[in-house]
Amino acid sequence: MSLLFRTNDLVLISAIEAILKGAQIDYFVADTHTSVIEGSAGAIPRRVLVATDSLARAQQLMRDAGYGHMLAGA
Repeated sequence: MSLLFRTNDLVLISAIEAILKGAQIDYFVADTHTSVIEGSAGAIPRRVLVATDSLARAQQLMRDAGYGHMLAGA
């Protein structure tokens, strides 16, 4: 799996999930419970991961949706 996004913005994560679901790209949101363990909600960004072979397509979808500036490594 490859990193697509890292963010604390739950609304943005929902939007990304909708885009990826619509394109039938499998994804995983990591670190959803880590901030609870650490004791400070939202302190640790969640990571949106996609299969490495789907990364380029997912990145293009994010650019098309206006989120290109927020991509990991951008």
